[in-house]
This record gives sequence, structure tokens and C-alpha cells, in this order.
Amino acid sequence: MKPYVICLMHSSLDGRTHPSRWRPKGAGTDWFEKIHEELGGDAWVIGRVTGSEFAKGQPYPATKEKLPRENWLARRDSKTYGIVLDAQGKIGWGRSDIGGDPIVVVLTESVPDSHLAGLRGEGVSYVFAGKSEIDLALALDILHRELGVKRLLVEGGGVANGAFLRAGLIDEFNLILSPAIDGATGAPFVFSSTEADSDKRAPIAAMTLESTRELGGGVLLLRYLIKNDPTAASR
Repeated sequence: MKPYVICLMHSSLDGRTHPSRWRPKGAGTDWFEKIHEELGGDAWVIGRVTGSEFAKGQPYPATKEKLPRENWLARRDSKTYGIVLDAQGKIGWGRSDIGGDPIVVVLTESVPDSHLAGLRGEGVSYVFAGKSEIDLALALDILHRELGVKRLLVEGGGVANGAFLRAGLIDEFNLILSPAIDGATGAPFVFSSTEADSDKRAPIAAMTLESTRELGGGVLLLRYLIKNDPTAASR
């Protein structure tokens, strides 16, 4: 079974997600955490690039220790978990939680033993979901089975969001839309892809506008329900 998956993002009117570039400045930028709390997820997930912004450590030192490619969970009792996709084990954390939510890293079996030893030493949980590339459907199944995650918030960056979208795993999209514009090249979008996935399309069969909510100051919260066609995934 998979959790109910909600993608939550905050963007300018042109779909960009770095508020520091928006004009006018500060347009509705205090709403993300409030809506995040309202949605009440058991866990939230971000990609490697976004996850790196929270890291405080350095790459882990080499080790001669050999460790099995088995899920290792330091905690199973948290109300909420912070999930980070890090297929090749690039992030040295220097911490075991983000905002009090225990970190759970989704890895592939190709990561070095030194990285696993480093994660264990810092009390950072990890699970395996693939040989060399992350199988997102498998990752969701593991999170549901091992940690009881029933409601997952997908919160960026754009490449991670796009991967979930193309895999047909997003059930609901909540967009906080601010009255601001970026208007220049180089900023990330709400949904994006790697070059390898640039020709793949999301298997969306229908989107239904469930609600529109005015948050004040011209900021809107748009809630869409998504119907996916599993036969069309990644075509």
C-alpha cells in the first residue's frame, strides 16, 4: 500500500519557487509552514538538492566496515518524519532531525559503506529503494510498512516533485500562489525534470479544482485532486 500523497508548493505567478527573486519582495512568504501544519502529514519528503540546504556536516570518512544493504531505522515512534531522497548518498548530515522531525534517507544499494556507517553514527535512519536509481513506489511502500506513514507531503524541489508526478504517485496538489513574479531565467520551477526524463510525461488523466482559498494580501491556496492513469506512467 502507498500513503496518500499531497504535493505542497509555494510559487510566484510564473511558477518559480525562490522567493528571494520575487518582485515585489515578501509576497505571502509566511504561508508555507502554516499550510504544511494544516495538511497534517505523517511525513514530508524533499529531494537531495533541497535536503542539502539543511545539512550541517561533511562527507563521511572512509571505513573498512562492511554493512548490509538493509533498512536501518533509529526511531519508529515519531509523529512526523522528514524523508530525503539521496540516491547516491551525497549528504553528510551533521544532525539527525530537521525541525524536530527525525531524518529518514532513501538510498540505493550503490551507496558506499562509509556513508551507511556515517548515517548510523549520527543516528540518521535510512531505507533502500532500488539498486542504482530510487524506485519511488517502492520507497512509499517501505515508508508505509516500516513507519506507518499514511499521509505524505511532497515538498520539492522541482525535480523531486516531477519524479513523483511522472510516476503517477501524487493524489493531490496544493499550490500557494503569491502575487509576485520572478520573470528571469535560472530559477527552479514547481515541477521539473532531469535531462534524461525531459521527454517523459506525467500520467495525469484528470485534475479537479477542489477548493480555492484566499489567504490574504492577494495570496491564494489552490487545491487540486489528481486522477492518474497507471497504464500511461512515464510514457
